[in-house]
Amino acid sequence: MKHDHEAFRAHGPVFDEAAREVFAGNYPEVPHTLRHGLAVHPLLTFEALADLAEALPARSVEWNPADLPVGITEKPGSNGLGVGDTIRTIAANGSWAALKNIEQVPAYAALLNTLLGELRPIIEARTGAMMKPEGFVFVTSPGGVTPYHFDPEHNILLQITGSKIMTQFPAGDPNFAPDEVHEAYHVGGGRELTWREDFLAGGRELAIGAGEALYVPVMAPHFVRNGSEPSISLSITWRSQWSFDEGAARAFNGLLRRAGLKPVAPGRWPARNSVKATAWRIYARITGRN
Repeated sequence: MKHDHEAFRAHGPVFDEAAREVFAGNYPEVPHTLRHGLAVHPLLTFEALADLAEALPARSVEWNPADLPVGITEKPGSNGLGVGDTIRTIAANGSWAALKNIEQVPAYAALLNTLLGELRPIIEARTGAMMKPEGFVFVTSPGGVTPYHFDPEHNILLQITGSKIMTQFPAGDPNFAPDEVHEAYHVGGGRELTWREDFLAGGRELAIGAGEALYVPVMAPHFVRNGSEPSISLSITWRSQWSFDEGAARAFNGLLRRAGLKPVAPGRWPARNSVKATAWRIYARITGRN
């Protein structure tokens, strides 16, 4: 696998100058699409990903039926297949599979580091040190749905094969993701959100196909509908001190709310949330939550 990745690197940067300019003009708060050069890669074929899924620890793989509603509050049931067979037969089995923390495998760690390395100067000039880089792969049957949720990372989703439409909603807007849900998430709760059809008017549809990528701001609510072909998507993510402080401030707000107060939500970037974040970290250390 290492040899395959090094051979691929000879083709040049994945994000060319034009893509980097688009990213620099929008990061970190504006959703946008950009081109990438990763449409063909030996580590990102269906067979290679099936092998990877079978090699990863059980905690790092998830798979289920993909014929789901946009709003879901319970974990979907089994599709009756193993994760490797789910990926190998994804064209016909109506499923979705997620491979988490692919950087556990050296060849995939090298790929992740190469991609993020191309963008690191832009990222660190805007939001400081790039922290906790992680990679995720999503393999989806035609027409599959990823329900409405949010994620805590800065995220670029690269479409490798197939297509999808992500509907994104404004990050930090309590109309789409209530403050109480944010607070619960940051102390171990789920990321699923309550969906209402009237939300659609406030969403923005962003379509991507092979060779295109989509940036998702931290905690921006979204759902995804897959296109008419099997899909492989690679998500490259990282954290910033701002994103960690925002999460810790949300957790501290949860304490204040349980005490009967009505705390003000943390500010979005570039607001500093260090006071509440520090207070939460002290509380977590004292109570053994670290």
